[in-house]
Amino acid sequence: MKVLLQLFWAFFKIGAFTFGSGYAMIPMIEKEVVDRRKWFEKDDFYDQFALASSAPGPFALNTAVFVGYKLKGWWGSLAAVLGAVLPSFAIILLIAIYLTEFSDNRYVAAAFKGIRPAVIALIAVPFINMLKRLPWYFMLLGVAVAAVICYLGVSPIWFILAGAAVGVVTTLYAKP
Repeated sequence: MKVLLQLFWAFFKIGAFTFGSGYAMIPMIEKEVVDRRKWFEKDDFYDQFALASSAPGPFALNTAVFVGYKLKGWWGSLAAVLGAVLPSFAIILLIAIYLTEFSDNRYVAAAFKGIRPAVIALIAVPFINMLKRLPWYFMLLGVAVAAVICYLGVSPIWFILAGAAVGVVTTLYAKP
């Protein structure tokens, strides 16, 4: 029961104090589950990051599901997801109730505009940290895949499936 409460509280804090997309939560999730609580090793966390990014659905919720499940199974997933969702739900509910009357306020619009660079930085930090751990040819491959997706319009799912297949095949044929 103690770990379930810790999971809920950890993801509640992350959900309450992170602005932007689910990717903006990555540094906080990493700090909480890797550095502070030691629930994951750094490499395991990046594996979870890749898995959560590849799975359908919101990244932050996928991460909460995977972290919770690893620690306490289905109940752990539920505790982590509830912790991540409740703050956002409450904030959106309050905004829907009270902010509609301020939506045309130029100061509110300016505040939201000012938040954007910080959100971009929060998304960039885990990306850069992950790049540091990769060999140069993985970075080159990533740039090539991004170019194909952006300029040729190929669906990213094909690259995710191909990467998973290559990983499975190389693991199966790797020498023990």
